[in-house]
Amino acid sequence: MDRNLIALKPALVWKHFAEIVRIPRPSGHEEKIREYVLGVARSLGLESREDEAHNIYVRKSASPGMEDRKGVILQAHLDMVPQKNNDKKFDFEKDPIDAYVDGEWVTADGTTLGADNGIGVASILAVLEDDTLVHGPLEALFTATEETGMDGAFGLEAGLLQGDILLNLDSESEGELYVGCAGGLDANITFAYTPVAAPAGSYKAARLTVKGLKGGHSGIQIIAQRANANKLLFRFLNAEAAKAGAVLASVDGGGLRNAIPREAEAVVLVPEPNYEAFNQAVKAYEKTIIGEFAGIEDSISIRLEACDAPAAVIPADVATKLIRAVVGCPDGVVRMSVSMPGLVETSTNLARVVSDGRTIALQCLLRSSVRSEKEALGEAIAAVFALAGAQTELTGSYDGWNPDICSPILKTMTATYERLYGRKPAVMAIHAGLECGIIGGKYPGLDMISFGPTILYPHSPDEKVEIASVAKFYDFLVRTLADVPQK
Repeated sequence: MDRNLIALKPALVWKHFAEIVRIPRPSGHEEKIREYVLGVARSLGLESREDEAHNIYVRKSASPGMEDRKGVILQAHLDMVPQKNNDKKFDFEKDPIDAYVDGEWVTADGTTLGADNGIGVASILAVLEDDTLVHGPLEALFTATEETGMDGAFGLEAGLLQGDILLNLDSESEGELYVGCAGGLDANITFAYTPVAAPAGSYKAARLTVKGLKGGHSGIQIIAQRANANKLLFRFLNAEAAKAGAVLASVDGGGLRNAIPREAEAVVLVPEPNYEAFNQAVKAYEKTIIGEFAGIEDSISIRLEACDAPAAVIPADVATKLIRAVVGCPDGVVRMSVSMPGLVETSTNLARVVSDGRTIALQCLLRSSVRSEKEALGEAIAAVFALAGAQTELTGSYDGWNPDICSPILKTMTATYERLYGRKPAVMAIHAGLECGIIGGKYPGLDMISFGPTILYPHSPDEKVEIASVAKFYDFLVRTLADVPQK
C-alpha cells in the first residue's frame, strides 16, 4: 500500500491531511486535533483562540490590496465518525488512521478515513499557511463535535465572527454548490425492565447476527435504500421467535446515530427440539433478504451460531413489545421533495438498539427540510413506542438551512467555476445536517455556500476521497477567495 500522502497535490492540503489522519479525533475526543490546529496558527503568527464550546477561531489579515473585500469565514468541523469493520482491532481514541493511496483515491484500512471533514480542515490550514494567495480578510472556524450533535455550532459565541460570507467545506461532491440542508431531531427511546432468570430445561443459546451491510451516512445514503441491520434483525425475530419458542436475552444493533446500521446481533435461547428448524428459518430468511436487496447490498450475511448461555433474559412481555415496536418503527425515506426533484425531504434512521441488563435503549435520527414534517415524524415514532410501554424523549432539534438562490456569493462562485472548468456547477440542497443552518441562525445575514471534494461512503469503513477532486476543490476555493467582491 502507498501511504505517502504528502506526495499528492496540492502539497499543503495533503501535508496537513497526512498529519490529521494520525491524530485521534472521534467525536468528544478532539483535544489533540485542537492542539494541532492551534499549534499551526501560532506557528504562523496568527490570532487564534478556543471558545467555551471548544471551537477554534483563527484570523488572517487580507493580502495587500484586498483589504476592501468582503470578509470570508472558512468553516469545517474537527471530529470524525469512528466506524470500523467488525474484525478490525482499532481504538479510535488512541490509534492513527491507516490511510493509503488506492489508485485514484485515498482510503483507510478497515476504518473510516476521516476525510469528512479532515479534508476541509486541511484545506483551511493550507490557506492560512500560504502567503502567496490573494484574499480579503479571512476567519477560520473549526467547530467541535459536529457528528454527534453539532455541539460546537450550537455553542458558538454571538459576536465572535465578523465576516460577511461563510464557506462551509463539508460537502462531498465536487462540482456541486449546496445552498440548503435538512434540519434534525433525535428520538431517544427507553424500555425499562427487570431481567428474569434464563428458563430451565433444554434450551440452546445462540447468537443471531446480521452483518455485511454497506451502511453509510444516514442523510446522504438514505436515498440509496440500503438495508438497516436493526430492521432486518427484528423483522426475523417478529416472524420466527414466537413460533420457535425462542427467548430474547440481549440485543446490540447499530452504532452511531448518523450512520445506517451495518451490523446487529441478538442472543436468544431456543428449545433444543426447535433449534434446527429455527436455524433453517435463518438460512431461508438470508436468501429472502439477499433477493430483496439485490443490486443494493452485495455482502449480506445472516447467521445463527451457538454461544454461551446467559444467566438472565429479557422478560417475555417486554421482548414481544420491543420486537413489534421496532418492526413498526418508521425507517428510511419518508417523503421526497416536490420543489427539488431527487432530494429527500424527510427521513429517519433507526440507528441503535442495545440492551444492558436493565434497559433497552434505541435511537433514531430524523431529518427534514420542513420543520413541521420533522416534528410530526417524531411524534409518530413516539406514539409507536408509547403503545409498547416505552418512554421517548425528542431532543437536539435544529432547523434546516433555507436555500437563497439569489445569494451574491453563489453568483460569484458560479461564474468562477465556469471560468475555471468550462461548465456551471450544480446548485443543490442536501439531505444532511450542515452546520450552516445553526450558524446562520446565530449570525443572520451571512451569505453561505457549502462545497467540497468527492467523498464516497462517509461514516463507513469504505470511506474514500478522490484525489483529483481535492485538487479541483482547492483550486476553486483559492480562486473564489481572489474573486470575492468588495464590501
